[in-house]
Amino acid sequence: MIIVSAFSFGSISVLTVLTTRAGMPLLTAMAWRYGLAAGLLGASVSSAQLRTIGRQRIVQLMLIGGLGQALITYLSLHALEYISVGPLAFLFYTYPAWVALLAAIRRTDRLTPARIVALVLALAGVTIMVGAPPGKLNPIGVILALASALLYSAYLPALGQVQKGVPALLATFLLITGAAISFVIAALFASELFIPGSIPVWVNILLLAFVSTVIAFSSLIKGLSVLGSVRTAIIATVEPFFTAILGVLVLGNQFSTATLIGGVFIAAAVFLIEWSSTQLTVTA
Repeated sequence: MIIVSAFSFGSISVLTVLTTRAGMPLLTAMAWRYGLAAGLLGASVSSAQLRTIGRQRIVQLMLIGGLGQALITYLSLHALEYISVGPLAFLFYTYPAWVALLAAIRRTDRLTPARIVALVLALAGVTIMVGAPPGKLNPIGVILALASALLYSAYLPALGQVQKGVPALLATFLLITGAAISFVIAALFASELFIPGSIPVWVNILLLAFVSTVIAFSSLIKGLSVLGSVRTAIIATVEPFFTAILGVLVLGNQFSTATLIGGVFIAAAVFLIEWSSTQLTVTA
């Protein structure tokens, strides 16, 4: 289930590129993606379930989805206008390192020697990808990708706190609904909300809604309930590699040596962080 989830999330960048290349604005595509996904997930949510968690928790989850999730999605996918899907995936996956650093600053978790090494590996990987030949990555794309990673590293602890005691599927529905509302409003203000007229565009949007959102979240929830968070996070690191490979196969992107080496450094950092967390748990 976690591999299915990682592959589903990994298809977001490629499907978004295909959609925007066909002339669909990013805001419009995301409004339809989250709107359709919320409708599909809403079929499994009852009013009785909503009443059990209270109005305040509903508003909090929708705000986190509408502000946090929507902004992270927009920043990361907007970066695709400047860099390809491979570097975007690897840059975004520096977020476990930032999570460790922020936790140490807030003193909610220790920054162990293993995690310091992981941070160095992650930053080294970013440096290799950004500055290595045959060509440097567009700095605007790099800033957008890293900004989305940093925002995600702050978003995760906040989400973890708010969704305590709420069924995972119900929390996912509320988050996605909040994101859908934000994208619809943003698209309306930008005068970019319209009904697509092209069948290929509709196919990509439906894939984004069903595969990259509904299947991605539902399979993540099912796998997480069996494996737990540590093993889930380790397995989920296949996502950036799948994104890069899919970009090569579908979009014709070049998978350079610098991207590969930088990605290996970043993947090693993620694995080291999760391994150190496992060791701390066993010791405790």
